[in-house]
Amino acid sequence: MSGLVTTGEKNLVLVSGRAHLDLAQAVGEEIGCGVSPVTAYDFASGEIYVRFNESVRGADVFVLQSIAGDINKWLMEQFIMIDAAKRASAKRITVVAPCYPYSRQDKKHQGREPISARLMADLYKAAGADRIMSVDLHASQEQGFFDGPVDHLFAMPVLVDYVRGRVDLANTVIVSPDAGRIRVAEKWSTKLGGCPLAFVHKTRDTTRPNVAVANRVVGEVAGKECVLVDDMIDTAGTITEAIKVLTNAGAKKVIVVATHGILSDPAVRRLTESGATEVVITDTLPVSAEKRFPSLTILSIAPLLARAIMEVFEDGSVTSLFT
Repeated sequence: MSGLVTTGEKNLVLVSGRAHLDLAQAVGEEIGCGVSPVTAYDFASGEIYVRFNESVRGADVFVLQSIAGDINKWLMEQFIMIDAAKRASAKRITVVAPCYPYSRQDKKHQGREPISARLMADLYKAAGADRIMSVDLHASQEQGFFDGPVDHLFAMPVLVDYVRGRVDLANTVIVSPDAGRIRVAEKWSTKLGGCPLAFVHKTRDTTRPNVAVANRVVGEVAGKECVLVDDMIDTAGTITEAIKVLTNAGAKKVIVVATHGILSDPAVRRLTESGATEVVITDTLPVSAEKRFPSLTILSIAPLLARAIMEVFEDGSVTSLFT
């Protein structure tokens, strides 16, 4: 497939970095264009070379990169691809970053800290991006970091449709792993017909990465089926602590639902031993074979990304996807 869709005088070109080619190919199949071929490799020094094998002159170019693992390498590759598209006379360049890089560094917790999520937006702009598309930002204010349009997509419809068939809605509680995610839990409750809410009171040491302590659950969960919702699972410390608190409070079962499965070590061990009935994520990030375990379910985000890309390309409404 050439990665090209033509509508009248407009051309859509989908290109991808090397971080998650399976997702890019699935998106290309949904659109009907495939992925435009790209030559990309590393020099012995670690420098990255990229060249588009087909013309992108005057095209609406979507540069997809799922940034995980060697995050800084894949970020640099995406910046270089954006620059290549700009210098090849692309008409418009849209960054498709299903999991926005450095999204957890969206504010200063202490003096002399960076706001790295804002820096990422500045770097995308400097490279030549006209627009950014991402799924479930860690904080909504990150939409304002980029000086241009930002399409903030929500995986909730994909996740809710799956979870609806896995629980008894008359006996289900939607649980936020901390007070900061209550708004998301409220949206889940609305989608599932008004399920009651609960949240886990958590303390975090901002001087230590990936360290949080879940103290107690606020809300009635005894004998209930709990759907624990979050935007991402990294080392799974927060999630497994929350599962323990819910189990100790008498929860009948716990289903964990998150958009982004980073699954850094020791997440797999923690989740496997946590007692969660099921862990549901999407494929915004690649999940290698060693990170998969029996209770893990991975849902495809490709149809959502493809529909959003087509709405942008055809100057339609991305908001219409969620109303």
